[in-house]
Amino acid sequence: MSGFFSSVFSSLFGTREMRILILGLDGAGKTTILYRLQVGEVVTTIPTIGFNVETVTYKNLKFQVWDLGGQTSIRPYWRCYYSNTDAVIYVVDSCDRDRIRISKSELVAMLEEEELRKAIPVVFHMANALGLPALKDIKWQIFKTSATKGTGLDEAMEWLVETLKSRQ
Repeated sequence: MSGFFSSVFSSLFGTREMRILILGLDGAGKTTILYRLQVGEVVTTIPTIGFNVETVTYKNLKFQVWDLGGQTSIRPYWRCYYSNTDAVIYVVDSCDRDRIRISKSELVAMLEEEELRKAIPVVFHMANALGLPALKDIKWQIFKTSATKGTGLDEAMEWLVETLKSRQ
């Protein structure tokens, strides 16, 4: 039976790993989410200078996940990683109210990039403060998540898998 499901997923996605970027401001929890998805537990992290790239298997699908640093000096280089991206997980620290406008600005600028036109955005944390309800032509979903507790991650990944499958 598992061979059947493997062949179904292969026919939907081929053998290619899906490429996902994890973006957001520095300190939002991007690296914690990456390693929670990969190893299933919280690991001690340090600020990401550059990027981390890991293979994450979720529900028999393989994702190549790129976690890019979110410091002000690194954000202009995000666009170097946009090509061939299937989905973007955008992480917003809901406790960092002072930088919500900056986070919104970065999200809007990212979603306007031509190379991400076909990428599916998934936002972890806040919605209305980012102005997402105004985006009429983009399929998006908000998930309340906790990287340290692991809550919400399964639901978000389920939605992402189903949305990617429906695009095929």
